[in-house]
Amino acid sequence: MPKSRLGPHKSFLPHSKTPKLSYGYQSRMNVGKSGYRVFSANSTTACTELAKKITERLGVELGKSVVYQESNRETRVDIKESVRGQDIFIIQTIPRDVNTAIMELLIMAYALKTSCAKNIIGVIPYFPYSKQCKMRKRGSIVCKLLASMLAKAGLTHIITMDLHQKEIQGFFSFPVDNLRASPFLIQYIQEEIPDYRNAIIVAKSPSAAKRAQSYAERLRLGLAVIHGEAQCSESDMADGRQSPPLVRSSSGHPGLDLPWRHQAPFPGIELPMMMAKEKPPITVVGDVGGRIAIIIDDIIDDVENFVAAAEILKERGAYKIYIMATHGLLSADAPRLIEESAIDEVVVTNTVPHEVQKLQCPKIKTVDVSMILAEAIRRIHNGESMAYLFRNITVDD
Repeated sequence: MPKSRLGPHKSFLPHSKTPKLSYGYQSRMNVGKSGYRVFSANSTTACTELAKKITERLGVELGKSVVYQESNRETRVDIKESVRGQDIFIIQTIPRDVNTAIMELLIMAYALKTSCAKNIIGVIPYFPYSKQCKMRKRGSIVCKLLASMLAKAGLTHIITMDLHQKEIQGFFSFPVDNLRASPFLIQYIQEEIPDYRNAIIVAKSPSAAKRAQSYAERLRLGLAVIHGEAQCSESDMADGRQSPPLVRSSSGHPGLDLPWRHQAPFPGIELPMMMAKEKPPITVVGDVGGRIAIIIDDIIDDVENFVAAAEILKERGAYKIYIMATHGLLSADAPRLIEESAIDEVVVTNTVPHEVQKLQCPKIKTVDVSMILAEAIRRIHNGESMAYLFRNITVDD
């Protein structure tokens, strides 16, 4: 067997220092943790304020992109930097033009998906169409449709705040973090409302009682519920619910008779009918006399119900009335109605831009929630637990 010509020396270099060809690349792909970028999907300047506050807290710059409307009202999105292999967070606040904002978000998500982004996380503090989360007659569950559209566009995660119904999370095929604004609003009550110990938490309807109870228990205050508010009027006369069961006719052409399975099972016997609801007179369950009334809700949009509730509370002896809500949509003539009402102050967060409404009504105050949104972004990117952001939050909250 031939011997090595190198004699005792097996190699010029030790095995540990054998050179490796890299050609400018590392020997393993993605050795370091991938970076992240934060983009704003809004085409209006007023809607980018929350995104700027979040990026300032994170110590990063807002991603370079252009979102605009063409002359034919089509939405165009151009990403101006590489996003390959990175975690991308899209911050989308919802202005009055809800449908345009949704298209901006969908188009940007799809553009990032085709640009090989690693993960695409939507930061949507106010989730639109959240009130349309139940089937009503021959309508549709639009919230479920929107969830499917976001998944199809490429989103892999969503951060939102105070969904109208917590069950909306089940519409999504990917994780949803439903943050809470209550710690910030409770802090505002404790620091900005003088003599808040003399206050009482009020639910403007029985359906809002659970949310109001959560505030009352944390502030160690009493709870009152307004019952008998105006309900959404629905006419059942035109949708077929009041039509009598079909009965086989003895006259006429036999070919026009319906098959037996489409007729009432027992002709001549009427099915029991659900009794119609009758709106009771407005009453307040709880003593509000000589107290500060704080009405709690998740969304304040059309304010007629809030104004009516404030008048009832004034009649029952409340000497100051505050309204606390997470999302201040404040549509239509809401600022004028608030200014002319018995409401002393309306406190909302900055999940929805409402600077114009604040100029029209000085009673509207804003609480900044960019801190918790920025912390959620940081934790998701670093793979840290989100449990810290849900401390002391129960299933009923």
